[in-house]
Amino acid sequence: MTDIFDSLTDEVIPDDLTPSSLFRLEGRVALVTGAAGGLGTWVCAGLAAAGATVAATDRDGPGLEAAHAKLGKHRGRSSTHVADLTTVPSMHDLVGECVRSHGRLDVLVNCAATNRRQPFIEVDQNSFDTIIGVDLRMPFFLSQAAAHAMESSGGGSIVHVTSTNARFGLQSTSVYGAAKAGLDQLVRAMAVELAPRQVRVNAVAPGFLMTPLSKPLWEDAAKRDWILRRVPLARPGTPRELVAVFQLLCSAAGSFLTGQTIIVDGGFLAGNDWTLARLSRSDPPP
Repeated sequence: MTDIFDSLTDEVIPDDLTPSSLFRLEGRVALVTGAAGGLGTWVCAGLAAAGATVAATDRDGPGLEAAHAKLGKHRGRSSTHVADLTTVPSMHDLVGECVRSHGRLDVLVNCAATNRRQPFIEVDQNSFDTIIGVDLRMPFFLSQAAAHAMESSGGGSIVHVTSTNARFGLQSTSVYGAAKAGLDQLVRAMAVELAPRQVRVNAVAPGFLMTPLSKPLWEDAAKRDWILRRVPLARPGTPRELVAVFQLLCSAAGSFLTGQTIIVDGGFLAGNDWTLARLSRSDPPP
């Protein structure tokens, strides 16, 4: 232990502390699920821009190819893998395919998710099983498979995408919120157990984003106004604003970060002004 403290005390500050060096992912291979989605596409682009080779996967083949085309100059750093990850063997197959294609696996981003907005009293077993299956079961067992592959490469980083719904109750999202809360806790359990394997585990919890999937939400005037009254920054977030967080968690820049959920929500969970939150944006202050 003395040697460790001595090495830290005597550590020389390197000449290159630039973001391009700290956030560099050259030589790393990242597997991203839900890559055809609004957030998943940006995650793929961000990791590829940092130098990673990205294995982008989704069950939507045409959507995946369309997303891949959007990567532009970063497309050469990525491959596409159409996969329906509804069974544990299919998850192991995907990890194996990634390792065979690229020689290793260093990063897993569990971006795939689904939701069905239903009042709690009306949720049926099929909806429950589907949401839990995609939002909790899939990242659990895919991470399990990925952790074995990462250990063979000397370690790695797993990043789950949770939600502010894990900590804030919202009408008609009981199952989704429960699944994301379970994933939020899984981050901590995995971080503790995988640390000896040099695998870090963290999560990103987005707030209300402007994505193709959320477009109907923002087009609903009542819901849009409700959100904007409660988000201190008074606007939706964009997937682009989350890219740097994923780069941090997947790179050496975040080498001492594990077991954490980073909330990116424009201040939504921090709270709001209790007087102005009750007013329309057009009303004068009290």
